[in-house]
Amino acid sequence: MCLIVFAWKAHPEYKLILAANRDEFHARPSQDAHWWPDQPHILAGRDLQAGGTWLAIARSGRFATVTNYREQQQARAGLRSRGEIVTKFVSSDADALTFVSSIAGEDYAGVSVLAADREDICYVSNRGDEPVALTPAVYGLSNASLDTPWSKLVRTKEALTALIDSDKVNSTELLRLLGDKTPAASSEVHTNDFPFKLARALTAPFIVSDTYGTRCSTIVLIANDGRVELSERRFDPDGAASGDSNFSFDCE
Repeated sequence: MCLIVFAWKAHPEYKLILAANRDEFHARPSQDAHWWPDQPHILAGRDLQAGGTWLAIARSGRFATVTNYREQQQARAGLRSRGEIVTKFVSSDADALTFVSSIAGEDYAGVSVLAADREDICYVSNRGDEPVALTPAVYGLSNASLDTPWSKLVRTKEALTALIDSDKVNSTELLRLLGDKTPAASSEVHTNDFPFKLARALTAPFIVSDTYGTRCSTIVLIANDGRVELSERRFDPDGAASGDSNFSFDCE
């Protein structure tokens, strides 16, 4: 499970306001957000198992992120890593809509993609959602289609909207928004073959469990003048903060 809420051209100062929780098995190795030595234009964390990333921004200001789909079907052998989609986009020159329209969805397990160039942010999934350039608004994405009204997604979108309306958009407030550990009511939990305790834990914006949970929270702010801020906070299996990284730069 992962959670992303974002505002596109819905604030007088920022073109993009994005807050994201990366949920993953604690045993899966990864690197903290950093400028990649082998691809120095990319700022991102790195999945050391498959080599790609879940979220990245380039010095050009190109941005992309992916979430997987929560589904029962077993992924077939030979599929490509979804994380490569992110690095391919931020390293390319294609406009966002052309790029997402060109993704060979059959090559990947269930995936949703957000890709932003200097003009547009675009969305696509390989589970029936056609490529689209999004209009200015507040959106949410988890492990289903864009704006699927899961309780944690609705709650977090409302919190982001409230921050925008009260002019309190900053990394501190956005990280606090992502740290909501309150699960849905028991009556709203659908186990989908998970043990009930885990299934309920997954309904919280911030997930805490022994083997799987929120590994990091990331804030991306892209100002209208091209200034970029990226903040990452990492967490241990108990949900306690274990490290922070902060970056800022001007788009080339």
